[in-house]
Amino acid sequence: MTRSTPPTPPGPPGPPTSEPADEDLLRRLVPQVLGALVRRYGHFDAAEDAVQEALLAAARQWPEEGRPRNPRGWLIRVASRRLTDQLRSEDARRRREETAAALTPRDEFVAPPPGEGRAPAEDDTLALLFLCCSADLPAAGRIALTLRAVGGLTTAEIARALLVPEATMAQRISRAKRRIKTSPSPFRTAKQEQEGEREREREGAARLADVLHVLYLIFNEGYTASSGRELQRADLATEAIRLTRAVHALLPDDGEVAGLLALMLLTDARRAARTGPDGSLIPLAEQDRTLWDRAAVTEGVALVSDALTRTPLGPYQLRAAIAAVHDEAASDEDTDWVEILALYEVLIRLVPGPVERLGHAVAVAMVHGPRRALELLAALDDDDHLAGHHRLEAVRAHLLERAGDRAAARAAYTKAAGLTLSAPERRYLRSRAARIAE
Repeated sequence: MTRSTPPTPPGPPGPPTSEPADEDLLRRLVPQVLGALVRRYGHFDAAEDAVQEALLAAARQWPEEGRPRNPRGWLIRVASRRLTDQLRSEDARRRREETAAALTPRDEFVAPPPGEGRAPAEDDTLALLFLCCSADLPAAGRIALTLRAVGGLTTAEIARALLVPEATMAQRISRAKRRIKTSPSPFRTAKQEQEGEREREREGAARLADVLHVLYLIFNEGYTASSGRELQRADLATEAIRLTRAVHALLPDDGEVAGLLALMLLTDARRAARTGPDGSLIPLAEQDRTLWDRAAVTEGVALVSDALTRTPLGPYQLRAAIAAVHDEAASDEDTDWVEILALYEVLIRLVPGPVERLGHAVAVAMVHGPRRALELLAALDDDDHLAGHHRLEAVRAHLLERAGDRAAARAAYTKAAGLTLSAPERRYLRSRAARIAE
């Protein structure tokens, strides 16, 4: 079954209401329910289908019977029944023994019964995260499958996040699911992954890098949605921060884990100021900084400052340091762009990716002028991942506008608007083009 956005059951019966469906609740519960089933039974693909059926059952029953006190436990119980029924029916005559074995929880990883008494702290989402980042999968497949299972992103959203064609991404996810199905590796808890990392340092480091990369992508999709009517998906950003906090609690001395958590906090601190009352996009330079979450800024600055002073330097720490310079500036005019440029110079030596080079070009423009930055953008036109992406055209338009080339800037803004699938970004880019025309 192709995984899609789960149906959102309404709340308990009552008078008609215009309140929106509780999408945040289900998005948070889906990976937890899926993780509980995979831990108990294995069969990743079948478990995913069973979760979808449980969601459909909730959509039918909850409007009439009311939402249960423990929605998570209810979904786990219903999905477990669906899964066991499905496994029993598959080749029952020829493979009875194999099916019975599949229905028996693994002795060393027995999960408690999925009922009302299950402790809320026993969240399988983090364990599911590490499972999907198994070393048995190729790196591209690990990242794609995790974004699908844990992040709840669609294939199209994952493809846009990773800058690859949608068809290619669909193939990666299918191959990863098949590999998980035949993998001998058991479902492992995050604590067991931590212990395994000591025994298999190289494998653990690679898997941790994938985990952090996936969390970063989930957060980015939440902070700036790649498509749709809303600029932000707060549920995704909040879940990414929660999971990163959990990883940080497991690995408090890892500088890159601390750097990623700091980056998320420093970036998400601006959430309230990024949109106007009508949902329109407000760029960083024009935001009301009194709306920024100063507690998050303080925590993020403390995390990255500590990591920079006592752990090896890494890309997430550098990105967090750049975000800290922005957040600590009293106004846009007070931003220390010289320091930001210096940090970007180090970052692109560590990670010379197209997104990092695009940010570097913006910093170059702020320090050395837009013409030099436009020369850097010309090199990105040949990058297969970024060429034709709306962010490249949007930055080009901004630099052309600053350079005084109004006609070219207007054309670039218009082109960028045609490339993005985000309605708020499209409106903003069109408004910039219209303002130049006026």
